[in-house]
Amino acid sequence: MERMRELVDLLNKYAYQYYVLDEPTVSDVQYDALYNELLALEKESGTVLPDSPTKKIGGDPIKAFTPHVHINKLYSLDKCNSFEELRAWDAKLRQLKADIEYTVEYKLDGLTLCLTYEGGLLKCAATRGNGEVGEDVTAQVLTVKSIPTRIPYNGVVEVQGEGIMRLSAFNKYNETATEPLKNARNGVAGAIRNLDPKVTASRNLDVIFYNVNYLEDGYVPSQEENIKFLKDNRFKTETLFKSSDMEEVISYISKVDRQSLDFLIDGMVIKVNSVALREELGYTEKFPRWAMAYKFEAEETSTKLLDVEWNVGRTGKLTPLAILEAVELCGVTVKRATLNNYGDILRKKVKIGSNVFIRRSNDVIPEILGVAEDFEDSKQILPPTRCPSCGSELYEDGAHIFCPNEENCLPQIIGRLEHFCSKDCMDIRGISESTVTQIVNAFGVKEPTDLYKLTREQIGKLEGFKDKKTENFIASVEKSKSTSLPAFINALGIENVGKKAAKDLAERFRNIDALSVATKEELVTIDEVGDVMADCIVSYFARHKDRIEEFKSLGINPQMEEKQKSEGVFSGLKVVLTGTLSAFSRTVAAKEIEARGGEVTSSVTKLTDLVIVGEDAGSKKAKAEKLGIKTINEQEFLKLL
Repeated sequence: MERMRELVDLLNKYAYQYYVLDEPTVSDVQYDALYNELLALEKESGTVLPDSPTKKIGGDPIKAFTPHVHINKLYSLDKCNSFEELRAWDAKLRQLKADIEYTVEYKLDGLTLCLTYEGGLLKCAATRGNGEVGEDVTAQVLTVKSIPTRIPYNGVVEVQGEGIMRLSAFNKYNETATEPLKNARNGVAGAIRNLDPKVTASRNLDVIFYNVNYLEDGYVPSQEENIKFLKDNRFKTETLFKSSDMEEVISYISKVDRQSLDFLIDGMVIKVNSVALREELGYTEKFPRWAMAYKFEAEETSTKLLDVEWNVGRTGKLTPLAILEAVELCGVTVKRATLNNYGDILRKKVKIGSNVFIRRSNDVIPEILGVAEDFEDSKQILPPTRCPSCGSELYEDGAHIFCPNEENCLPQIIGRLEHFCSKDCMDIRGISESTVTQIVNAFGVKEPTDLYKLTREQIGKLEGFKDKKTENFIASVEKSKSTSLPAFINALGIENVGKKAAKDLAERFRNIDALSVATKEELVTIDEVGDVMADCIVSYFARHKDRIEEFKSLGINPQMEEKQKSEGVFSGLKVVLTGTLSAFSRTVAAKEIEARGGEVTSSVTKLTDLVIVGEDAGSKKAKAEKLGIKTINEQEFLKLL
């Protein structure tokens, strides 16, 4: 029992550091080892401590929710939609008290929860309900990893927070869900009010706390102290702003960038900071007079799906674009929205003529979240069979549809050239989609290499290109020949290879010749490269050997600078890593070896000096043993480090 108590305290401390503070102090492997030890002890003893983290995995379904009476009533908030209303509320309060300090917090868009602790242990978690009586959802809330099951405060306390589904968790869930969620708000509400805690656990929820609703020892003197109490007791909280000037409050609200957040907010909550003053101001039947919710314009709405257009991208992939009945959203008239791919259409069960939910985020084209309502005349969306641009017969690959006509499909050509010239690639200045289209139509340019063969006379004939612009363009094309290797790899437009992957590939292979002959087995040893990306890379270079040679003939053959040799325990050794390491990734391990003078290679040959073997090592270990090359396990490797 003593060891179980020690493990529970240790695991809860690590969970708090990871999920609340975002400052992990142990690796996942170390945490899992302690967790598995605790599970084994619980199974052996038949005892589970009340604050054990093993309770968070989602227990058996419950038969029904039981009512729970809150110690103190949970009030809803009065709302306003304009700064003028906010100023009027401020003026009304100042008639009663001239000196007021306000706090400002996010108005989280999720599900209100009230948690009761007694003797430091979580006793109950409940929904808000009607403010006086909610539903006991303790089994569901126990699956939320950031919630503490034990807190330092030993008296009876009720804390209030908002259950949320982070947008990153929402997007990840929808990637594989057979029934995608329409939005993150529905995701958390449906998870908490589901009788099966395992469903709740699968949504990876979080709770952000903002109020001490009841405290056995009295009350917390201010909202600022409220948040401090919550933090001191290991609850996750969010940003708190303070000001005695309503104009400063309004200025702060105006600058809030909700697109940068990983959770939904639908406004900001302004509260009187002093709890003593709150008592003076009092309550109406529904609302506290000392708080106001300023509501933002909605980021989600619904409208009718009129049609679907299919656009061809630079890789030949077709993307469906929804044509919508015009609707106002975030101050913009929305007429189009993305549907990602045909698999997305099937999963979301979207039909032409149906009403659909749309969301606008990050100032990009809105996304269709799901169906709001189908009608008798709603029609199934059928996949196209011919390319809408060149008429080629299309083919399907998983959830995606492709046009195979790489050489003569105009949107693919324009897309490739535009990507090649972009800032993160060859950085050829003064070229836009319209300029690329002009060049393609005027001179029959199809390949990026063709750009380097254009003359001043040709460019000067283009609309809008006078002497200075022509000279700048020619100079920029010439300058691009001295680009970096990561930028060049990115510019090639290999499917699934972006800026980050291009940098990793450049670091690993050092030049385009080595990358062009890399095998799938070599590629997947890089942390960021999976099977799909590796297949795309191998396929690209198999199809475009001539293109690479032509780039080189034009003087475009960037190299990574040679790494400076370091001295250390691996000096002069060629080392191969194989299998899974528990202490760190193979990329990090390779850096540790190189920092100590070693050279990390991807395959075992007669020139290999040492093979470091992790879990589930395969053919490389067997080959090393066959060749008589020295192998060591991870523990021996760590000793050498």
